[in-house]
Amino acid sequence: MQQSNAWAIGDIQGCFDEFIELVERIDRHAHEHGYSESPKLWLVGDLVNRGPKSLQTLEWIMHNEDRCRIVLGNHDLNFLAVAAGVRKSKADDTLADLLQSPHRKRFVSWIRHQQLAHFEDDVLMVHAGVLPQWDVAMTLAYAAEIEYRLQSADWKDFIAQMYGNEPAQWRDDLKGADRRRMSVNALTRLRFCSASGVMEFNTKESAGHAPSGFLPWFALPQRRTREQTLVFGHWSTLGLMNSPKVIALDTGCVWGGALSAVNLHSRELLQVSSRQAKRQT
Repeated sequence: MQQSNAWAIGDIQGCFDEFIELVERIDRHAHEHGYSESPKLWLVGDLVNRGPKSLQTLEWIMHNEDRCRIVLGNHDLNFLAVAAGVRKSKADDTLADLLQSPHRKRFVSWIRHQQLAHFEDDVLMVHAGVLPQWDVAMTLAYAAEIEYRLQSADWKDFIAQMYGNEPAQWRDDLKGADRRRMSVNALTRLRFCSASGVMEFNTKESAGHAPSGFLPWFALPQRRTREQTLVFGHWSTLGLMNSPKVIALDTGCVWGGALSAVNLHSRELLQVSSRQAKRQT
């Protein structure tokens, strides 16, 4: 992969119109800079839900999956849980078109076969976060364990055991359902964490509102992935970060913000303003 021809894109969440406009801008940029091939698109997860056009979004990504690098987010897993009958749709879910589609089984199967972590050219992409005790190899291994379970015949049983906040602290001797649950939580839900690997899920404000004893997971000084570039989304109140080793891309398109893309080489930023109603405060 040529990083100069690859763009990471934040949480789409069914904001299809903004997504297509952003992809068109990315493609025009590539053409203007002499690239003959379409740029690769790194999608940080939460492809669906809360926005108005999850069905169209998923259909486009599936049709163009050869140019996409994809990790799953918590809303993508929520779709699987609802489809499996493990959870009920919430009032603000917008999954009906997917669930009622004649192609529902194909959508479910495709999502089940996506990654939870992707590593390429010293760039690690996850949806939410990485625990400070994890290096890249551990992150990929624990993600692969989840991917294996999602792709197995008993995936619905795995989904049924996936939810919950315990165990809250990482231990290297964690096994079985406890390790898998904690891995899912880190990869798809993490915002604040302690140096000893305790995850805190109650606080959803920006990085400056860290509870006592916690820091944003990427700010922990002993994090073992600090030499790699980390790309993630999930944290709309954090907003855009485009620092040398941290690219945060959830700029709240579904809440009236913007959909953002960053070139993985030049760090150039492209944004499309949201067409969604502003979040109620």
